Amino acid sequence: MRKKRILVAPLNWGLGHATRCIPIINALQEEQFEPVLASDGAALLLLEKEFPHLPGFELPSYNIKYTQSGSNLKWKMMWDSPKILKTIKAEKKFTKKLVEDYNLSGIISDNRFGVRYKHLKNVFITHQLNVLSGSTTYFSSKIHRKYIKKFDECWIPDAPGSKNLSGILGHLPKTDETIKYMGPVSRLKKEELPIKFKYLILLSGPEPQRTILEKLLLEKFAGTSENILMIRGLMDEKKQLIGPTHITIENYRFGRELEEAINSAEIIISRSGYTSIMDLAKLEKKAFFIPTPGQFEQEYLAERLMNLGIAPFARQDTFQLSLLKDIKNYKGLKNISCSNKLRELFTLF
Repeated sequence: MRKKRILVAPLNWGLGHATRCIPIINALQEEQFEPVLASDGAALLLLEKEFPHLPGFELPSYNIKYTQSGSNLKWKMMWDSPKILKTIKAEKKFTKKLVEDYNLSGIISDNRFGVRYKHLKNVFITHQLNVLSGSTTYFSSKIHRKYIKKFDECWIPDAPGSKNLSGILGHLPKTDETIKYMGPVSRLKKEELPIKFKYLILLSGPEPQRTILEKLLLEKFAGTSENILMIRGLMDEKKQLIGPTHITIENYRFGRELEEAINSAEIIISRSGYTSIMDLAKLEKKAFFIPTPGQFEQEYLAERLMNLGIAPFARQDTFQLSLLKDIKNYKGLKNISCSNKLRELFTLF
């Protein structure tokens, strides 16, 4: 009997959406489904490196780019909305062709609104039932949930109830039966390894803010003597670059290599993206967060973790090395014990 083919399509906005789909793709294979992969840019490259044996397709790109000034990001996204709507329409057309060409049985879309097909079961993955956007939060959340309603189910990569990672982002006072909590997902596993690096810097996210933070941290750490590993979050061919003698600079690590790097680092410095938080919670790491300027979601998550006594943070324009001393006063991230619901959720297909 032919295995059912399930399309898995993460958004290309940094690498977080793609990396959190990795355990879902692995689970699909374990449950005897045949995943078909689709994305664009660095997200697609990452999935192709992780799963070279699976078919992968390039979807129309949203070309999401940040502004130099974080305060202008919301208005730029509103200005770009006609282009985004055009991409959603192109996604729907491309998805229809994939359904027909590959005889798909279901679709899992991670934040790609146009990747759905009316004659199949469609799943939307997000940790944002509330989309924080400052003074326009009510409207951005309402629009987002309107799109989510077009899918058969919405899977939230978090635990239900008060002990959770996403806070108000992934939890509403009341939800219907189409909202399912799958538990936090991570492709990484905790392992007790000797500490090789004082700091592991994990860079990610759209340009130009990724590069701005990279230059800032290299400048700040250049005069120190601590052993540091910086992973730039770029899927370029050249893996290792030349930097100061005490700083190892690599474009990327994935799979076992990334898992080993995080487990062997004492402290992680990264954006407060939700996928990064899930990974660091799984590995129970001490962390310092620097939210992407203008991204209300990351600012909320960083502030929430600080208020819970879990990890400190600083805004990009106020970061100083002296702030890292505060880490000792925080308890660090902990794994949320929540039974993984993937096998149960896959019965939809």
